[in-house]
Amino acid sequence: MKPIGKYIIINKISEQVKTDSGLILSDDEATTFRYKKAEVVKVGTEVTAIADGDIIYYDRNTGHTMIIDETTYSVITERDVVVVDSPCEDSAYTSDKPCQCN
Repeated sequence: MKPIGKYIIINKISEQVKTDSGLILSDDEATTFRYKKAEVVKVGTEVTAIADGDIIYYDRNTGHTMIIDETTYSVITERDVVVVDSPCEDSAYTSDKPCQCN
């Protein structure tokens, strides 16, 4: 599978949100949070700031769900991503260069 253009294929990451009073909210209950967490499966041919395997935060009101080989993915565009949490702490890391921190 290879997305084209600025499209990004992601796997959503389910997060538990704990309220100030100690209640744990499911993803469905945590609808007040605009941004969701996901792992990048594959980036499109024109995506420059994000790499396969990155952890990202994206606008939950965007994207579409699709099933490929019985696996459910979401498809978003590069402009839907607001934060990239790269797998590398090296400040020189970019998506054009593999992580060298190991």
